[in-house]
Amino acid sequence: MTQATARHWNVRPLRDGEFEQLSQRMAEGSFQQSLGMRDMAQSHGARTSLVGVVDEHDEPVAGAMIVYTPSRFGPVGSVWAGPLCDPDDPDMVSAVSEAILADGRRHHALSISCWPNDVYRRHHSDGSADGAADGALMRDYTRAHWRHQGFGTGYDSVMNRWVYVKDLSGIGDERALLGSYSKRTQWSVKRARSMGVVVREVGEDQFGVFARIEQQTAERRRFAFRGEQYFHDFARAFGDRAHFMIAYIDTARYLESMQRKADDLQALVDSISAKMQARETTKLRRRYNEESSNLAAATKRLQAARELATRGALLPAACSLFVEHPNEVVYLFSGSLEEFKPFYASALIQHEAMLRLCVERGIDRYNFYGIDGVFDDPHSEGHGVLEFKQGFNGYVEELPGEFTLPVSRVRCAVKRIAQKVIGGSVNSTGRPWRSARVRRSSSAG
Repeated sequence: MTQATARHWNVRPLRDGEFEQLSQRMAEGSFQQSLGMRDMAQSHGARTSLVGVVDEHDEPVAGAMIVYTPSRFGPVGSVWAGPLCDPDDPDMVSAVSEAILADGRRHHALSISCWPNDVYRRHHSDGSADGAADGALMRDYTRAHWRHQGFGTGYDSVMNRWVYVKDLSGIGDERALLGSYSKRTQWSVKRARSMGVVVREVGEDQFGVFARIEQQTAERRRFAFRGEQYFHDFARAFGDRAHFMIAYIDTARYLESMQRKADDLQALVDSISAKMQARETTKLRRRYNEESSNLAAATKRLQAARELATRGALLPAACSLFVEHPNEVVYLFSGSLEEFKPFYASALIQHEAMLRLCVERGIDRYNFYGIDGVFDDPHSEGHGVLEFKQGFNGYVEELPGEFTLPVSRVRCAVKRIAQKVIGGSVNSTGRPWRSARVRRSSSAG
């Protein structure tokens, strides 16, 4: 145990239970700073440390999980969505930074990066600022010798700087939840159900299906596919806090729905025809032509439903992975099949996840996770993802981004020189895998 800077705090390693309790009770806590993510990192060959700041009663008041991975110039540490500390308390920021630095020295690390899970600035759904930026947060980390890596937009290679969030406070049932969305998204959810889409939470025996949808989405949208094993590892690390959901087309329901619509339209057309035989008017003729056109379209959809039914009882259309933390539910990954885009399965998965995992359990925060932070360019890589999430009527949190704490200043200087000499191609992180995050896998399809 070593002495911290103020208030009789001390620095020491945290036991597993202490760290998990700290993550669960602090506002900054998230699944990224949890034993589940520690287990994920270790399963991929990384070394980890749980460091903490404790008070005079030896109770943890701040802490961090540090993940160490190799690089050319020595181990590099990462504190994903951390550290766990009060960002408004500069002494605490300084104390936990000292704990992180001391642990980095024990691991002979080159440097340690952190991505604080604190809001730098809140924005409305359209990207307009909702309040002032938190300059004090930036000053406190700078004073603790962290170097800020700058603000920016786009999808970061490790942790998202921009996230989309929905506050579910005051929403107590499905009707209120559905009514909180935009009209277009309400229609999409209802449309999915009317076309026979059902959402099921699945176990590891269905991860092959889940992975195939993810892989096809990755190929279509050009992002890295992690492979099926990643999902098995995630499920084992997080247990019942991980929720894998697949939206299927129940072809019997779909066929029944299409048959009912076709029958209703046929009855309507027959009724109008009978009235026209008694006394035809321009208004009746116009309506007859319109409903006959609708009947022709419905008949075509009915035939498509019959053909679809020959392919199986339940056809996978979209999938999503969600992870729980006492502070929130996070929408982490998703994929969808382009063929079934007209079924709006992705919208129904989001609705079902919010209903089952949040509203019915009393969790008020639903985190849609990453967006690219670009709100005024319809050609940006994340525009479709942004529009999809905006349909659920949430808000935006801009996080401060990455800070780096040099541990070995000599090796950091050598690395910078080497990067300049060879044009920046030196791998500064050496990370064999990435912390879980959302990129373009969040699909509106």
